[in-house]
Amino acid sequence: MGKFTGKVAVVTGGTSGIGLAAAQQFVKEGAHVFITGRRQSELDAAVKLIGENVTGIQGDVSNLADLDKLYEAVKQEKGHLDILFANAGLGSLLPLGEITEEQYYQTFDVNVKGTIFTVQKALPLFPNNGGSIILTGSTAGSRGMPAFSVYSATKAAIRQLIRSWALDLKGSQIRLNVVSPGNILTPAYDDLFGAELDNVLENMKATTPLGRIGTAEEIADAVMFLASNESSYITGTELFVDGGAAQI
Repeated sequence: MGKFTGKVAVVTGGTSGIGLAAAQQFVKEGAHVFITGRRQSELDAAVKLIGENVTGIQGDVSNLADLDKLYEAVKQEKGHLDILFANAGLGSLLPLGEITEEQYYQTFDVNVKGTIFTVQKALPLFPNNGGSIILTGSTAGSRGMPAFSVYSATKAAIRQLIRSWALDLKGSQIRLNVVSPGNILTPAYDDLFGAELDNVLENMKATTPLGRIGTAEEIADAVMFLASNESSYITGTELFVDGGAAQI
């Protein structure tokens, strides 16, 4: 019997990278998982890969109607929710002087607005005895990074949301925490760095105390911890999974 047998989990941005790895581990540990993604073809591929105890709901977390569709599906199929991993996010590289209004709105709409309403609209589905909500932050929310200021600002906002929400939900037994990855090789890196990816990865290794790039599965392991009873006295905190990169 897995640690999440009988539990219901939602993973936004669950079609690749960290979200997909977490969804796979939730299912392996006995949960039924609802995953979201913006592109139907990638969502279908992820559902097929996970294989069982998974429901795919197409949608964009910055679209409130799509969130309503997601939670109506959870309500109709399972009736409640035990775990929410609000993982959907995006970012792009533009230095100060080149930041555009389009980049600003796209990044804040998905990473901040999307996260706020992903969590808020989920609350009625949580049982009276609590549950676990995990947000995906980033070491970028705590460090200066060239050309990444807009993304970094959204992840700093994620950290502050959790601090306040832990107080807003005091007494509910719902725990809220942030998992903040460091340098993790996911498909998003190809889009960010393109032909420079190999050089970027070497630099990341050189500046990380553990001397290597992390994996999506290592972040998923931390998410499993924060979702489980093993972290029953942890709320309002930020767990860095970064090989030490943001700790020195």
